[in-house]
Amino acid sequence: MHFFSDNATPICPQVMAAIAGADHADHGYDGDAWSARLDGAFSDLFETPVKAQWIATGTAANSIALACLCPPYGGVICHEEAHIVVDECGAPGFYTHGASLMALPGVGAKLLPDVVEARLKAIRPDVHQVPARAISITNATEYGMVYTPDEVAALGEIAKANGLGFHMDGARFANAVAHLGCAPADVTWRAGIDIISFGCVKNGGMVGEALLFFGPEREARAAEAARWRKRAGHLFSKGRYLAAQILAMVEDGLWLDNARAANGAAQVLAQAAAGRLMHPVEANELFVWLTPAEAATLRAQGFDFYDWGEGAARLVTNWSQDAQSVAPLAHAIRALGHHDA
Repeated sequence: MHFFSDNATPICPQVMAAIAGADHADHGYDGDAWSARLDGAFSDLFETPVKAQWIATGTAANSIALACLCPPYGGVICHEEAHIVVDECGAPGFYTHGASLMALPGVGAKLLPDVVEARLKAIRPDVHQVPARAISITNATEYGMVYTPDEVAALGEIAKANGLGFHMDGARFANAVAHLGCAPADVTWRAGIDIISFGCVKNGGMVGEALLFFGPEREARAAEAARWRKRAGHLFSKGRYLAAQILAMVEDGLWLDNARAANGAAQVLAQAAAGRLMHPVEANELFVWLTPAEAATLRAQGFDFYDWGEGAARLVTNWSQDAQSVAPLAHAIRALGHHDA
């Protein structure tokens, strides 16, 4: 009955068991046995050498990643509705000590290569304007749409040609990969991504995300990020509890199983709301047209969700749901009848 957010879901049992399994004495901070396994676990998952760090929140992960890619006088090209623009209270600017966010439009919160190239061409090469130093995308996007490997690679080519770092906000990366059915590598480092914030909490974790560094600069960037993490007050003294959760997610494929469940539940609702969808449903978020009266009708039946501007709503499914558990909402949406555009 709860469709507010995948942040509000219960903890996956395997993750809870992993926390309990880490509940004995070990080294502090990130010197424990669990943290030591992160590099190897993610290197196996992404089929390339990876430097991995646990970090407290997605906001910190995104912001520290950008601080490793962009100096204070630089700019980060991103979508105008990206999480780093509208939902992180200026944290990227705080962590980078003042870097600008160069926000661009695009349907479904996707950056388009021609729009990015036009923005880059408009920047004069003198000291009076902010130079672009990085590109940041979200996959799946803030409207639940998924960048394909080719779409990421097109932006990756632009980043490479212009000497820009390339960051991916992967708060719902698992949902994107589950939709695509591709290897994680195909939509990240093989397509030019330098750093990804790998989401865990939305996918069944309790607390903690992973920050992953690819490519020849991974060691230096990870070392810099480690200092940002400490300076920001995000170096947990008992980091093994974060590392244990992340390992439980990635070592046996739980991250992808959970995402497939959430995506599958979203598809059940998408079929019921076919005439009301604002965007294609490619991950675990649905944006649907609902009048205030229709929204009130659904809430009176016990369903909760976010209003999304005038006459619309956002519904989010999660790892703990399946076709049967979301069937009551699907039935309720169908019962509303046809939506008049």
